[in-house]
Amino acid sequence: MQASESSGADGVEIRTYFVRDRNALVTRGDFGDLFVDYYLHLSDHGLRHEPDVDQLLKDTLSAIVLHSASRPWNETVAWTISLQRPLLNLFAAADNRLSIVAGNLFTDNVKKNDSNLFYSDLVRGSEPNRRSVVTFEGGNIFRAVEEYYRQSEQRPARYFQLGDEDFVFVSAQPDCDVAWFDELDDDAIAVLDQTETLSLLETRRYQWQCGCSEEKLLPMLASAMKTDPAGLFGGEEAIRVSCPRCGALYVVTRLQMEEFGKS
Repeated sequence: MQASESSGADGVEIRTYFVRDRNALVTRGDFGDLFVDYYLHLSDHGLRHEPDVDQLLKDTLSAIVLHSASRPWNETVAWTISLQRPLLNLFAAADNRLSIVAGNLFTDNVKKNDSNLFYSDLVRGSEPNRRSVVTFEGGNIFRAVEEYYRQSEQRPARYFQLGDEDFVFVSAQPDCDVAWFDELDDDAIAVLDQTETLSLLETRRYQWQCGCSEEKLLPMLASAMKTDPAGLFGGEEAIRVSCPRCGALYVVTRLQMEEFGKS
């Protein structure tokens, strides 16, 4: 199977194939350029994550992009993954309409639970938000998504890694050859184009982009500014506010909030 190419200017290229006679979708991408953009984002905002948790977020970004690329164009999905070991929350969102993805991780003030939790929030077109919640074991993000598919989607899905940043996602379709599906491994995926008949369905590109801005964060602070401005600013004339979706940091002044309250 031909490896996907990517361009930093255009985002990571994701290709989706249909496996004839097996009734499965294969979705593949090399995420090197997306991770470059992710690290540039961290550098721009003076952010740094410990290597272990940083890898968990990168795995989450890879997993949600491959999942989204196998889904309809009018879908937007957000995942929140609550891990107990290590204790942290991971967040990622992908918008098929805009072809963008972003994510964040949280290690402070994380609630302890009896088990790991996987939340999926899906919006399709003008339909109401649909939320699914499943539990899973272990700290592997790809296995967590596979468990989400088993419990919520009620069909099997599997992730494979063929290189440092080269990932493959296989999802079963109606009448899938389950015996073949279950026997897949890294070696079989690497030569899939030689052993199976693959039909390229489409190519998509996804870029790292949150869409947040200082102006969009002001409404989130408006209620606190109205009820307890002293508590919000703590005697300072400006505070730093973090975007919950991507971690971007913004400086918001008391004067800005006062002017926003008048509008």
